[in-house]
Amino acid sequence: MRLLLALLLALCATSALAKPLDSTPRTVIMTAFFPEWQALEHAVTKPKTYKINGLTLLTGTMEGKPVVLMQSGVSMVNAAMNTQLVLDRFMVKRIVFSGIAGGVDPDLTIGDVVVAQDWAQYLEVAFARKTPQGWRPPEPLDPAAPKNWGMMFPRGVRVGNASEEATPHYTIPVDPGLVALARQVAATTRLQRCIGTAPANTTAPRGSCLEHEPKIVVGGTGVSATVFADNAEFREYLQATYKARVLDMESAAVAQVAYANQVPAIVFRSLSDLAGGDESENQMETFMALASVNSAQVVRAFVKALPN
Repeated sequence: MRLLLALLLALCATSALAKPLDSTPRTVIMTAFFPEWQALEHAVTKPKTYKINGLTLLTGTMEGKPVVLMQSGVSMVNAAMNTQLVLDRFMVKRIVFSGIAGGVDPDLTIGDVVVAQDWAQYLEVAFARKTPQGWRPPEPLDPAAPKNWGMMFPRGVRVGNASEEATPHYTIPVDPGLVALARQVAATTRLQRCIGTAPANTTAPRGSCLEHEPKIVVGGTGVSATVFADNAEFREYLQATYKARVLDMESAAVAQVAYANQVPAIVFRSLSDLAGGDESENQMETFMALASVNSAQVVRAFVKALPN
């Protein structure tokens, strides 16, 4: 009976293991949602489709390089879960994220592409108790922690990998070699100021144009949380505290999973709005398609420049 039970447990454990779907070393091109995917799907030649847990993944080549194109899904949990999924199912050489984001740095404008050198999770925080003497967080303050915003006290995320012991991180770096290559690509890549059409499933107007020439900025910090941020005061806090240039809802989770697995990663984000810094209302619906195309354009140039 014990032997039978042991065999059943072993079979269950074996069936639970992820089965590799492809043996070719590939670059993962990751997007969060459909408009970002749509801007890159046509660039994958000889695509082969895989369906996993409701996701569609395409293998093929992009700019002559073997790739897997996928959507992580919107939000930090989806991004972390599906980054690990693709790492478990494919031979991943590196991860390249392409998407839209909200601008935080006041020197940036809609359409610009930001390639941050590290990422922070700005809602990894402790909620403090309000007392007559002020906010009292539930644990001792770390002198290295970023400044609080009201009751929200940053506490970082504890993570390590096979080479480094788990320690608290307030930011997680992306791969410096990939960032250096992005600087080279940025010098020779020009972005779009106008786009003739918008994805069919959005309300963005056709023919959206910018009044300025967008630019590519490499370096600085990006921040992420499962929040659609559109608040001018909080935007100013993130810029002052984290020196943040851009915010989104996935990138820091992808960077964390890549770091834990020791897989090189880099993120390209084009600004579709200013996260509360817009003069009137949030402009994501208006410029989502243009931002998706601009990010995709830089990513394609970057993939072309990657070594074989």
